[in-house]
Amino acid sequence: MEIRFQHSPNETRNMGTDALRQHFLIKSILQPSEVKLVYTHYDRVIIGGIQPGNQPLQLPAPAELRASFFLERREAGIINVGGKGIIKAGTKSWELSKLDCLYLGKGTQAVEFGSADPADPALFYLLSSPAHMTYPDRLMKKEDVTPVQMGATATCNQRTIYKYIFEEGIQSCQLVMGLTIIAEGSVWNTMPAHTHTRRMEAYFYFDMEHTQRVFHFMGEPQETRHLLVASQDAVISPPWSIHAGCGTANYSFIWGMAGENYTYTDMDPAPADTLL
Repeated sequence: MEIRFQHSPNETRNMGTDALRQHFLIKSILQPSEVKLVYTHYDRVIIGGIQPGNQPLQLPAPAELRASFFLERREAGIINVGGKGIIKAGTKSWELSKLDCLYLGKGTQAVEFGSADPADPALFYLLSSPAHMTYPDRLMKKEDVTPVQMGATATCNQRTIYKYIFEEGIQSCQLVMGLTIIAEGSVWNTMPAHTHTRRMEAYFYFDMEHTQRVFHFMGEPQETRHLLVASQDAVISPPWSIHAGCGTANYSFIWGMAGENYTYTDMDPAPADTLL
């Protein structure tokens, strides 16, 4: 498991392209027949990608956690962005189609990931945060989510938001998680931008052609920076940073948060005409 430490706004404003990418970008988090985990010291969130092939993959308990199993003191949200997959945890088993979400609560043991068809593998994106309460494991199918339509074609930000783990959906200790699908012909997300110093956020971009990119904007509202991201890249977004994006074509992304509070709508706005 890779470890990423925190960086203050003062450090970040002096970073060049290579340093920004080294500290905040996670390249190609999904690798064939591999469990890839990145531990960030922003709210001690773990960002992961699991791509099982012919053999199922076990969720390990990295030494850094000092735990006998991964979810001993943690919770996790998992969204499948690939072919049909199977997740086994303890005595239970769940089948996840594309864009289905599974929540696993604190204390869940022996988690195993598999693909129904190795030729069309499941692509599991995982987000995990520390938990001090136990909530039940729960699967939410994409079809059971009430989508929220936002934006407009006139502002190039027509998009559909699916909220899975939040105060009115799957219950958790502090994890909030969902995804956004940008409509064809639109390219902007989360604009006007905002910050929320009470919790960090992570972004995972997917369903983009390999030649397309998203300009992910980050930094303080008056000290903005950007990262160029490809499909299946993830971004660590500090609590003090904006997080918005503009693509060379439409795309989808998974967003997830953890930190001080659990309120999805708690945001400090940073209108476009105030950004620098």
